[in-house]
Amino acid sequence: MPGLLICIIIALATTFIADHYGGPTLLYALLFGMSLHFLSEDGPCRAGIEFASKTVLRIGVALLGVRITLEQVASLGVGPVITVILGVVATIMFGALLARLMGLDREMGLLTGGSVAICGASAALALSAVMPRNATSERHTIMTVVGVTTLSTIAMITYPLIVRVLGLDDAEAGIFLGGTIHDVAQVVGAGYIISEHTGDVSTFVKLLRVAMLVPAVMVFMLLFRNARQANGDEGGKVPMFPTFLIAFVVLVLINSLGWVPSVVVDGFTDMSRWCLVAAIAALGVKTSFQKLAVVGWKPVILMVLETVFLLVLVTLCIKFGLASI
Repeated sequence: MPGLLICIIIALATTFIADHYGGPTLLYALLFGMSLHFLSEDGPCRAGIEFASKTVLRIGVALLGVRITLEQVASLGVGPVITVILGVVATIMFGALLARLMGLDREMGLLTGGSVAICGASAALALSAVMPRNATSERHTIMTVVGVTTLSTIAMITYPLIVRVLGLDDAEAGIFLGGTIHDVAQVVGAGYIISEHTGDVSTFVKLLRVAMLVPAVMVFMLLFRNARQANGDEGGKVPMFPTFLIAFVVLVLINSLGWVPSVVVDGFTDMSRWCLVAAIAALGVKTSFQKLAVVGWKPVILMVLETVFLLVLVTLCIKFGLASI
């Protein structure tokens, strides 16, 4: 309980700051947590911090499913769906290849590629939850969260300017913003800066990218299944499909049938956000600035190049008409 309460207090404090003064809540939670690294050492807080970084994280990811319906995905048409799938698959593969060329771990390339391609910090947390844990895995997760959150904030400010330069209409702008910006909040902010229609389209496209988290986590589970069993994760028994992923899919299906009242959707969405903020605070507490510095600049360069790759790919899809099918 003490460790969990610490994470909840950090979540409350950082949410208050973000709501009143602006800025990314997850990044604030991460930095606040890192300043309290000493609490993760042996003591009464350690168990609660571990609980928040694993169990609370998976609950938050599962509740993301309540924000998506199959009707929303179908309403986009075939073109945006193809663009999103191509962007996600190509960016993850590009990240893995580029990481190898830069001398980084394959896991780092897959994690950063997945977070850039799908939904930023939320994807980083979800994917890391099914990847093997080792001495560097948590540092990789922290670096990825910091990187994609920072890049997403920069994109929210600069991408609307790129839309004007490219001469995109409102629908194309929505596909562009929803298909390239990492985090949901920044997509919404950038979209409604341009117009209400652009904001709606960008949100739907972004939710489709969030839905890609399901097959991505499944692939990661299969890819790292043997490694997790070798490490003894989950008590030596690694489920083929994690419980939180099954819950995610079930919530998407139930929400698609219209069985979930809007007030419940809003409540689950808020609960998901709070769980993710508490989880990222816990990850921050578990990591020190000194350990983070060991990772170096290569992962930062990797995420920047992945972001540029996704930007160029989606732009080409729009310009050549693939996104308009």
